[in-house]
Amino acid sequence: MKRSKLRKVSDIRLKPSREVVDLVDQMHDAGGFMGKNLAEVARIHRDMVTDRRCTKFLSFPAAPIATGLRGVIVEMIKQGMVDVIVTTCGTLDHDLARSWGDYYHGSFDLDDAALQKAGYHRLGNLLVPLDDYGPAIERKMQPWLDQLYTSGRTSLSTEELCSGLGKMVDDEDSLLYWAQKKGVPIFVPGPMDGAVGSQIWLFANRHSDFRVDVIKDEKRLADIVFDAKKTGALVIGGGISKHHTIWWNMFKGGLDYACYITTAVEYDGSLSGAQVREAISWGKVKARAKQTTLYADATIALPFIATYTLTKLIS
Repeated sequence: MKRSKLRKVSDIRLKPSREVVDLVDQMHDAGGFMGKNLAEVARIHRDMVTDRRCTKFLSFPAAPIATGLRGVIVEMIKQGMVDVIVTTCGTLDHDLARSWGDYYHGSFDLDDAALQKAGYHRLGNLLVPLDDYGPAIERKMQPWLDQLYTSGRTSLSTEELCSGLGKMVDDEDSLLYWAQKKGVPIFVPGPMDGAVGSQIWLFANRHSDFRVDVIKDEKRLADIVFDAKKTGALVIGGGISKHHTIWWNMFKGGLDYACYITTAVEYDGSLSGAQVREAISWGKVKARAKQTTLYADATIALPFIATYTLTKLIS
């Protein structure tokens, strides 16, 4: 499988669009199933972003950053729609790997054994060249960690790690780059679960005093939540990034705005499939909060939601 015959993954570039706003508003008026819920999320997100008293959380797992949805999230950061990001280690992996190499279009139905022989990982219907992922991250990260250590740094919070990586990558398509440029902290509560985490582990094997300080992250998150007059969250997917977002907001009485975008079901008791209303029972979302759950693939839904808010911001 030659790379020259494969099509590269490209990021979505958001632009304001009255047509999208009109369509989403019509979906709300139409009242049809998840179409109406998408419109409700768009309206709640607009209200959250335009509420000057509200600290805005964005939570998502790694997979969207392997897709063109990375461009949507980058634009949301650039346009001030995000104050805090909670995500997974794989987000750092994909953002860095795509800054230093390319991902490609594939198919859900490809032969995975043949792909492994050809030197590709498959992520859904995307192809990730092996050399552009783990090995590339190792080649870049080990010298960077060496420089940090030589300068006297033996401990980093994940917020500091992400900010440092954003400066190091120096790529205007990068989520890490724009988050550090705009002063948006990124927290990774599971920092060892990915290629970046593996590089930290490898480095710590050579320097036993080097640590990732997750306690420092938790103190920062607590300060952000308790200093906020109001809080809101757009939560994509589930897992640790979702729970960490709503968990910390529980300590101040819950989120004032909460929107979930998920494809998981709730009948198995999973957090990923749990609706917003379940979080009300835990105090993670206020009973009077503006909230809704949208069952949809975020690669379909988020471009509409973000475009709706972006258009409203400039109109």
